[in-house]
This record gives sequence, C-alpha cells and structure tokens, in this order.
Amino acid sequence: MAFQDFDQISERRRLERKQRLKQRIIIGVVVTVLLLSGAVAAFLIFLNNSQSDEANDGADNTKTTDTDNNNNNNDNGGKSSGASNDEGNKVLQTQKAVQTICETTDYKETCESRLEKSLSSRLSGLPSPDDLMKAAISAASDELDYAINQTSAFMKVDAAPKNQKATFDVCKQVFEGAQNDFNHSRNAVGSPDLGNWLSAVMTYQQTCIDAVTEDATRTSIEQALKVTKELTSNSLAIVSSLHKPAAPAAASTRRLLTNGPHLPTWMTRETRRLLKAEAPNLAPNVTVAKDGSGDFTTISKALEVLPNKYQGRYVIYVKVGVYEENVVVTKDMVNITMYGDGSQKTIVTGNKNFADGVPTFLTATFAAIGEGFMAQSIGFRNTAGPEKRQAVALRVQSDRSIFLNCRMEGYEETLYVQTHRQFYRGCYIMGTIDFIFGDAAAVFQTCEVIIRKPMKNQQNTVTAQGRIDKHETTGIVLQKCKISADASLENEKSKIRSYLGRPWKEYSRTVVMESEIGDVIHADGWLAGEGGFAVGTVYYAEYNNIGGGSRVKDRVKWGGYRRDFKKEEAVKFTAGQFIEGERWLKDTGVPVRLGSYS
Repeated sequence: MAFQDFDQISERRRLERKQRLKQRIIIGVVVTVLLLSGAVAAFLIFLNNSQSDEANDGADNTKTTDTDNNNNNNDNGGKSSGASNDEGNKVLQTQKAVQTICETTDYKETCESRLEKSLSSRLSGLPSPDDLMKAAISAASDELDYAINQTSAFMKVDAAPKNQKATFDVCKQVFEGAQNDFNHSRNAVGSPDLGNWLSAVMTYQQTCIDAVTEDATRTSIEQALKVTKELTSNSLAIVSSLHKPAAPAAASTRRLLTNGPHLPTWMTRETRRLLKAEAPNLAPNVTVAKDGSGDFTTISKALEVLPNKYQGRYVIYVKVGVYEENVVVTKDMVNITMYGDGSQKTIVTGNKNFADGVPTFLTATFAAIGEGFMAQSIGFRNTAGPEKRQAVALRVQSDRSIFLNCRMEGYEETLYVQTHRQFYRGCYIMGTIDFIFGDAAAVFQTCEVIIRKPMKNQQNTVTAQGRIDKHETTGIVLQKCKISADASLENEKSKIRSYLGRPWKEYSRTVVMESEIGDVIHADGWLAGEGGFAVGTVYYAEYNNIGGGSRVKDRVKWGGYRRDFKKEEAVKFTAGQFIEGERWLKDTGVPVRLGSYS
C-alpha cells in the first residue's frame, strides 16, 4: 500500500508540473500579445501626432513638461494652442468664402472689404450662404442711411431754393422707398422676392439723381450714393448666385402672399368675379360719384378716409365721369381695388408737366404706390400735350399691381412703370416718345399700343426701359399685343419714324413677343441713344411676331440686340417666370397667360 501511495503522489506531482508549465505558456502568450498591442498603439499615436504637426504648419512639436504646458495655457488666457489654430483656420476660411462670393460681383474690392468687416464683428463660426447674403444687404442698407445723412444737410426741402423744392421732395420719397425695400430684404434673406426688392432700391437711387437738374447738387448726390449703388449691385449679384428660385405657387413673406399654396388671402370670390367681369357688379366699400350720388365726389377724398387697419381688399367704385384731380395711392394704402364704368367713361385727368417746372416723377395724374393695387375699367389721362414734354398719366410703383381693361392717354412718357412687378391685360396705351418707360418688371398682354403723331422733327419710341445694372430683375415685356398707328399718324407714318424702343439706361431690357407689329415701326426696329449709347449692353429681343413691322432681317446690328432669340429664351419672359406670376397671379381669377401662346 505504501508503494501504491507513492506512485499516486508522483503522478499527481507530474500533473501539477504539467499544469504550471501550461499556465506559464499562456501567461507568456498573453504578455506577448499585450506588448505587441502597446507597440502598435504607440506607433499609431506617433503617426497621428506627426500628421497633426504637419497640418498646423509651423506649430511647436518639441516635448514639454506638465509645468511648461500649464504656463503656456496661462499665457494664452486659458486657450490651448489647438483652439488658436482653429480660430485662425476660421478666419482663413471666412476670407476664402468672402473672396469666392465676391467673384460674382462687379465691385470686388468694395465687396470683400465690407463683407470681411461685417462678418468679423457678427459671426462666431464659419459663414453660411445666408450669412454672406445678409451681410452684403446690411452693408448696402447701412451705406444708404449714411448717404441720406450726408445729403440731408443740403437737401432740406423747407430751406431749399424754390426751383429745387420739388426735386428734393422726390428724393425724400424715393429714399423712403429704398429704405423700406432694404428692410424687407434684411428681414427675409431667404425670400424669392429679394431680386425684386433690391432692383427697386437701385431704381429709387437713380430716380433721385435723375430728378435733380442743378448740376452741383446732382454731382454731390451722385458722390454720396456712389458706394451705396456699388454695394446694392453687389447684393444683387450675390443673391443671383446663391438664391434658388422658388417653386411655383410658393409662399413668401410679405402681406400679399398666401397662407396656403395657391389662393391669396385677399382674393375673395367677389374679387375674382370683379376681375373676370367687363362691367363688374360688386358691392364696394365706398362709391365715388362726380354728380353727388355716391359717398364722395372725388377719388382723393375716398382714399383719405381709408381705415388704418382694414383687413382684406378695400373696394372703391368710381362711377362714370371725368375726375380732374391728381390721385396718390400711398404706400400705406395696400390691397386697394378700384373699378369704373369703362375706360372711356370713368376717367381721371390732369395736366402737370415737365415744361412747367414739375419733375417728371410728380407729373403723374394718378400714382399707385401701395402694394397690391388693382384697377379695372378706368381711364388715366394727361392732357398737357406734346409741346409740354414729359407728362405722365399713370405712375406705378406698386408691387404685384394689376391693370385690366384700362386706358392710359398722353404723349411723351404716358405710362411710368417705375418699380416692382406689374401686370397689364387688355389695356389701351397711347403716346409718342418713350411712352412706356421705367424700371419695373412689367408684362403687357393683349394690350393695344397706339403711336400718336409727335411734334415736328420728333421721332416716336414705344418703350424706354431703365435698367441701370445688369443684375436687376427688371424689364418690359409686350406679349400678344398690337402695335399700330393712331389716326393722326396713319397718313404720315412713312415720314415720321417710329421705333419699338430706345435705351433710357445702360442695361435697358425689352422683349416683344407673339405680337402684331404694324408697318408704323421702322425696319431698324430700335433707336440708339445719343452717340450710340448702350448699344452693346442693352437686352432687346423679338420672338414670333407678325405684321408689316415685324421683319427682323433689317434690324439693328448692335451687340445688345438678340438676333437669334429662341423660344427657350422667350419663355423666361412670360408672366409665369419673369414676374413670378405662378406665385401671385395664378388662381386669382385674373385672365393671364402664364406661358407662351405658341
């Protein structure tokens, strides 16, 4: 038994030694794996540090003690070197973003200096496209305020010489309009209306300059507005490069737009019937009647009592009669509908004119300024005659304004389409020189354009569009219209030359499409400005017209005349696209063709 016990103990010891050997091998393997893992980790850390050092371009990569690191942190006001590098990178990236966006502008140096200054004081991170857009608009708006302060010292209406009081009043009015549109732009950077508002700002500034006839004062105003005009142009260029067009029928931010995708809140069923009807039968808020049978005997008096906070459309019915008054629908009078008994029965008439010392801006018999103005079956006249030069019958700066079956009669500068988006349907427009002029985005459909006999040695021009900057969204479009001679000119149309238009400003833009052009129009089609002004920068085009004056074979050979104007280009000037009719004309009941007729 003793030998048997010994053998059992020996076997147990042998098994224990084998187990210990096995454990040592496992431990060795584990240690080896850990050592290899540590080596790999160390290598990766080293590689990462090396790449960071290269990216920091000159950063200190020597080893420091904990004490040194603490001292460095204290010296940097608690900021690590990595934070400093991040800040530097943000500055560089901001500068690069500014330089990139300013490449689209015409005044790059002004653009870069103002944007960098603005962004450095307002942003903590990298600028987004909207930040760049807002900074550009804010810089232009601030510069306008500065320019107004500069000019106010010598443009005090009360103290001005008698011959300058009226022009200073014009500047005051248009500067207010510019400030309003800048405010809209600053508060709605993402709006599809930005191009429209900023284009109006450009127009307002130029309107003030054009109104001033005294040379020294004009020069001073031009100098004061120089930087503002550059910054506004830059803003337009940036908006054009960054802003994506809105989807059809999308909502915007101003009072006239929709709550839903289609129907404007102000367009009631009754108003839709009004727009469709030739002789509307609609219960108005007030009635104007010259014979005393209405609420008021003048249109101006009816407007004076307009409620301050009236919601929806305010409808004014003007009964048959000739109303001798100068009417102004002010900027505070929004969503006004005015209709008469027919454009040759209800007539507003006046005779203010430039020859008698009145600035063109103020000669208008009727001025529509408040947004969303709508008129139907009313006549607007200026009876000053051709010898009195500029004499406006109707001036329109109302955004999203509509004129249906109206009549505008005058001679030189009959219809002043001043600013914003305008639509004319079935209207009758008469005149001689530049009788449809201005810098609005205006579309005329199915209108009769009648050329009258001018004074001796004068030539007729239907349009004089006034776009002063190539980034503006403005222009005059005649679509499905008829251009012909008045009876007074018919027998002398071969002796008196008449043209589709001439450039009022450098980037004048006019398109005549799908219209009937009578043989009253000269074969050249278009008349150059004095000394060949703007022939290379205008945008004049004709598409798919008919009639004796429609042949484009002998048209002018200017660089700005589009000889090969295709349908793909023409559709950009239809009501749906050019004045965004999809968003404010569609589904209102207005008889509009949003696209082309052909």
